[in-house]
Amino acid sequence: MNNLDVNSFTLTPSSYSEPERDGRLIVLVPESDADISSVARKIWELANALGSRVQFLGLCKDKTREPSLRRQIIAMSTMVGGGSVTVESKIEFGGDWLDFVKSQWKKGDVVACFADHRAGFANRPLSQILESNLKTTVYVLPEFQLERPHSGWVSSALSWAGSIVIIALFFWGQARITQMPQDWAHTTLLYLSVFAEVGLIWFWSSLF
Repeated sequence: MNNLDVNSFTLTPSSYSEPERDGRLIVLVPESDADISSVARKIWELANALGSRVQFLGLCKDKTREPSLRRQIIAMSTMVGGGSVTVESKIEFGGDWLDFVKSQWKKGDVVACFADHRAGFANRPLSQILESNLKTTVYVLPEFQLERPHSGWVSSALSWAGSIVIIALFFWGQARITQMPQDWAHTTLLYLSVFAEVGLIWFWSSLF
């Protein structure tokens, strides 16, 4: 993981491997508000240092925030584009950043995201998730105080509350199953309940 300092920009040989000629700088833009001019400047500097074109990716869970996210990406594209930097952008609806990035990422691409951009059921830093799954260079843009959507804490609370309810209900059901006669039906129902529980928790968390 490569951390970019806001006030200075350095690129050392040990922290960067030369990408392929067609490699892109993929910038992940969350549903948050940031200092667009500062963000765009750092992205422009990084793109020029890497000699890469820029691909902005936006993932939107809340359709009501899609216009705001689109305006933010258009503004950054305008500031970063021009000269030697070519810019493209794409926005999709959903909540799975890893799948979205995998569908767009190609060998030679590098990724940039915000330090406080978190994702997944465990709410891990997105940079860690991408590095461990894509095995690629991930640049982290720090110290940009992003204003999270006001509904963010509500979504998080609903996600955790729903998951706890699901676990409790399945625990009760599995306790009843264990009281059944120990035969093939008992074993089958127990396994099916476990798979159903995991699937339902995954589906519920993907909604947030």
